[in-house]
Amino acid sequence: MVPEWCHVVRADNPGPMTLDGTNTYVLATDAGNVVIDPGPLIDAHLTAILGYGPVILTVLTHHHLDHSESAARFHELTGAPVRARDPKLCIAGAPLDAHDAALDVPGSGAPALELRVLHTPGHTADSICLELTGPAPSADQPDETHEPSTLQRPWRGLIAGDTVLGRGTTVVMHPDGRLGDYLASLELLRTRLDHAWTLLPAHGPVRTDAAAVITQYLEHRRARLDEVRAALASGATTPREVVEIVYADVDRSVWPAAERTVAAALEYLASLR
Repeated sequence: MVPEWCHVVRADNPGPMTLDGTNTYVLATDAGNVVIDPGPLIDAHLTAILGYGPVILTVLTHHHLDHSESAARFHELTGAPVRARDPKLCIAGAPLDAHDAALDVPGSGAPALELRVLHTPGHTADSICLELTGPAPSADQPDETHEPSTLQRPWRGLIAGDTVLGRGTTVVMHPDGRLGDYLASLELLRTRLDHAWTLLPAHGPVRTDAAAVITQYLEHRRARLDEVRAALASGATTPREVVEIVYADVDRSVWPAAERTVAAALEYLASLR
């Protein structure tokens, strides 16, 4: 369950790579909203985001257009700074250079929100995730007969961008994305999250089993590496030839993206020699 102060606004841009569309997250504070990934430049989508009230900060999880295309227009509409890891994406705000650092959220005292920036390269070089901590949904709070110390259990969510999706698996967009980086990012997330965390992906449904999904992602990547090794042993020499073997049962519309991931896998395997 997502708390009352966290709103999910899905853009109308469905497709093989975006699944049901890009999820924009609107986090309510006493001073205004923090918006994560305003998404594609679709007027109706921006209007829906603005329907939740004034915006004080916009954060981009990475540079892909289905997340960042509307950032400049959104800044014009809101006046809110835009921050990202890549300085080229920032507007009136500093780049998110520090890893595992608290993000300054103006006016976040009610409700008390905390956002921590994690550098999680792999899908892209500039990918970040955000650890989000705040009050739990009202329905999840203990009743008033409990001790006061238990009345405000924190709720924790991972805003994952495209690093971890709500359905299926993501793409390592080689050469910008590197598989070694991606595996390290998944391991980082695995060590930080427990069963109580909620996954807030940029595509696909919100999941209440974030830690389990990350473990599944690691297992999937290791299995794919074994399949790539087998394809190479059978005589495949190019990313396309590997895709034709490893992704034979996958919709061909995603084969170009699969080639990028396979190229990343080949580079990674070469680095192990």
